[in-house]
This record gives sequence, structure tokens and C-alpha cells, in this order.
Amino acid sequence: MDGLLYIVALGFIKFLQLWPLRWVARVGRSGGALAFTLDKRHRRVAMQNLTACFGSEKSPAEIRELAKENFRRLGENYCSAIKTAAMSHEQLKPHIQIAGIEEILRARKINPRQSVVIAVGHFGNFELYARFKDYVPGLKVATTYRGLKQPSLNRLMQDLRNKSGCLFFERRTEGGALRMAMSEGNGLMLGFLADQHAGNGGHWAPFFGRECSTTTAPAVFALRYACPLYTGFVFRTGLASWRLELGDKIETHENGAPRSSEVITDDVNRSFERAIRRDPANWFWVHKRWKPKPIAQPKPASNAA
Repeated sequence: MDGLLYIVALGFIKFLQLWPLRWVARVGRSGGALAFTLDKRHRRVAMQNLTACFGSEKSPAEIRELAKENFRRLGENYCSAIKTAAMSHEQLKPHIQIAGIEEILRARKINPRQSVVIAVGHFGNFELYARFKDYVPGLKVATTYRGLKQPSLNRLMQDLRNKSGCLFFERRTEGGALRMAMSEGNGLMLGFLADQHAGNGGHWAPFFGRECSTTTAPAVFALRYACPLYTGFVFRTGLASWRLELGDKIETHENGAPRSSEVITDDVNRSFERAIRRDPANWFWVHKRWKPKPIAQPKPASNAA
């Protein structure tokens, strides 16, 4: 079964990569519209999330249309990511704008070995985050990922991603290698996806007025390796066109003292919220971002006399 999935997936990838990017994007948008009709479970999640965040500002009809456009965008992004993974910098240049990197360019002239941590999320064609390196000379980009359960599909996905030149570290098994890479101080831009449910061990931070479990990894790494911390976004500017944008600089110190990772993470969430409000259809609303907070269990009574 695993082998069959690999063959089917490889065939689909090769098929999409044969065609022009804008054609691929149109196919993706059509597929996303179809998924909105057929995928009741994820449609319901998206509608619930959008209503909770924008229900006081938008009518039910506007919420539904926003959810439908979100599904179209997801289809466009997934299909486009398969195509853009095989495209060179020169081929992609007509489709990408870059914004907000001036501060990093200035800093690298002073210290090209200074690493940077960037908190990113599922905005637009988020596989394009790796393309920051095409606009900052000498920059190396790295990120973490969680491997798929199917070995052949996982290998196929990584083969596709590795064409970008980004370094990938499996978060469950390659933490040591990641820490070593950061310790070497080779001017990495380390990206962490920071907009998904982080489990019971995450920091419960406000996001659109509701608490959700959020990873503190961007804050922890920025503090540990004395790196500046930014947020980063991919905004859609048109069919198969995106703006790769370095967002807010998140302060890691105050009055010379390190801020807590939790306070820093709160700022990351606020930056993400502002970016989502700029273009609500651009984010990943089909994820159950706001899961219930676990109820604290009482500590067992002591047996001491």
C-alpha cells in the first residue's frame, strides 16, 4: 500500500510540474472549491473558527464566502507549492515580492555569522519561506518538520522540499543536530511554525481573544542562542503571486534583561493576529487551533503523618 501511494503521489507531482505555475494555481483553486463542497468536517472547523474570530464583524453569508475562498486558497497553495519547489530563483522572481528584509541585510554586513529566528505560520504558500535565502546573500535557511507515517511519502515530501536548499531537522529525532547547527553560528535563519496547537505542554496564550496552546520554541531558541526574533509571512497578491514579508521584530530583552519565553510568545501571537486581519482568507482556518485547555488534576494527598 505504501508503494502504491508513493507511485500515485509521484505521478501527481510530476504532472503538476509539467505545467505553467498559473495553470497549476487555477487547478488548485478549483480543487479547493470542490473540497469546500465535499469535505464537511474541515468546512465545519473553518466556519466555526471564522465565526468565533469574526462573527461580530461579519454576517453568516460573509463568513461562508470567506471560508470558501480560504479553501480555494488552500488548494492553490498546495498545488503551487509542488510547482514552485522545482522552480529556480530566476523562474520565481516574476511571482514573488520581498518586503521587510532591510534590517537583516544591514545586520549581516556587520556580522554575517549572526543567526536569526523567525516565527512563521501557515500563511499563503508557506513553503516559500525557504526562499528568503534568495534575497539575502549568504543566508542559510533551516526549519523543523514532523515526518509522515508513510516512509515512502515522507521521503518524497523531503526530496521535494530539499530542492529549495533549506536544511530540515525532524523535530522528534534530530533535536541534537539542530542545536549543534545553531551553536556553530553559521548565519542560519531558523524558522519555526508557531501557529498550530502545541499540546498540553505548550504555553496557553491569547489569540483572537481566546487562549490556545502555543509553542514557545521561537522564543526559547532566540534567547538561548542570542538571536534576533522576527515573525514572517507569505501574503497572496494575485493568482500564483505572493509577497514574502519579514514581519515584526519581537523584542527578547527589556532594560537589558531577558523577557520570559511566555511573554515573547504572547507578542508572536499578536503579530500573527494582525497579519491574519490583513487578509483573513490567507490563513489555515481548517486546523483546530483552539482546543480545550486540560483540567488540572489535583495532586495526590500526602501519606506523611
